[in-house]
Amino acid sequence: MGEINCDILVIGGGNAALCAAISAKENGADVVMLESSPKAWRGGNSQHTRNLRSMHYGPTDVLTDTYSEDEFFEDIYKVTKGQTNEEFARYVIKNTPEVVKWAKSHGVRFQGSFGGTLQLGRTNAFFLGGGKSLVNSYYKEAKKMGIKVLYEHEALSLDIQKEYIGVKVKDHANAQILNFKADACVIASGGFESNLDKLQEAWGKPAKNFLIRGTKFNQGKMLFALKDAGAKIIGDPTQGHMVAIDARAPKYDGGIASRVDCVSLGIVVNKEAKRFYDEGEDFWPKRYAIWGRLVASQEDQIGYSITDHKVLKRYMPPLFEPVVANSLDELADKMGLDAAALRKTVDEYNAGVVEGKFDHTVLDDCHTEGLEVNKTHWAQKIDTPPFYCYPLRPGVTFTYLGVKVTKEAAVVMENGEVCKNLFAAGEIMAGNILSQGYCAGFGMSIGSVFGRIAGREAAKSREQK
Repeated sequence: MGEINCDILVIGGGNAALCAAISAKENGADVVMLESSPKAWRGGNSQHTRNLRSMHYGPTDVLTDTYSEDEFFEDIYKVTKGQTNEEFARYVIKNTPEVVKWAKSHGVRFQGSFGGTLQLGRTNAFFLGGGKSLVNSYYKEAKKMGIKVLYEHEALSLDIQKEYIGVKVKDHANAQILNFKADACVIASGGFESNLDKLQEAWGKPAKNFLIRGTKFNQGKMLFALKDAGAKIIGDPTQGHMVAIDARAPKYDGGIASRVDCVSLGIVVNKEAKRFYDEGEDFWPKRYAIWGRLVASQEDQIGYSITDHKVLKRYMPPLFEPVVANSLDELADKMGLDAAALRKTVDEYNAGVVEGKFDHTVLDDCHTEGLEVNKTHWAQKIDTPPFYCYPLRPGVTFTYLGVKVTKEAAVVMENGEVCKNLFAAGEIMAGNILSQGYCAGFGMSIGSVFGRIAGREAAKSREQK
């Protein structure tokens, strides 16, 4: 059993961990990173991302118009139904413009402002080449700066001491256990969304039907190690970023392409062919994250997004082709639904449509009236064959159960003591801000802001000894 001493140990290999490692190195510390995956799968969930949400007062080279601090916060307040820490949320929001500049200074490239059906060009800065490119850029920078990255090194347990942080690590490549002793440590190893046993503990039997949008390596080992070591754990284990994705997606790593974006343009029914929620509640980037939980609450955790030919070109096509049929009866047969029940649902929906000026770029006046579940915007009759259907499953992105931290990213213990040499960033502490709901790109904002802070403060903690 070997022992390795280091200045700063960063546990994790995604965006937050990379930001922490680079930040710590910038502030004069030697840094070792532990990535539990093989090199080919490095980057955690960050490799599947596309953008980060950023405030700005006026157009930039990557963002259009204006997106103020207050509007940004209102979006977070709305999706969390007011269950957010305003001080922490605004702290992240205010730091997002600087994060974009900092990312550029370390090799990350952004594409020009994004247009199209997602309506995110004003609020979100998109990475040129996506999350994989961002991750690769940061790893290239880390190598240039002399940061040591150890792949297939899985952190297992923590020993939190005032003078050092001890971490037991499994080196999978060499089948050995190593003991790291760090002056300070940053934990940025994600949530527990890939740990199927822990998901089932929280959700019960429905978890068996969940798909994991991201990496299979986010097992939550460090989250539960923090708990065992006496850190204060906050949040609800059933809360997280869960979206409706194509039921045909793989169990792990389906990524952003498995998301189904046409929900607001049609209707969604359950296995009884009944609608169960307002598909037109708000713009898709603000409301897409509620649909995973909605589908999870249905029998067998299955849903069906149904549209007709009128809207075929109005949404971003997902990974899989839709199931296509020339009649509703044919569609029902292909999807294993009761044909009479589906016809009844569609007929009632069509009868309730109040036609207006359809415009998916605004909260238009196309709605339904008189239905048990009304659709408030973008309601059009489903009457133009062929008809299209995407089967839906809950797709877990990341969980909100996490460790409590200060605004300096320092881990807080159950007894209220603040660790001077242990910090956390990214998914593992996102629950300090997000208790439920999600806004596109905000996870990357949290990880980037707190990653930089955690790395800086870890480096500073050494100087103060």
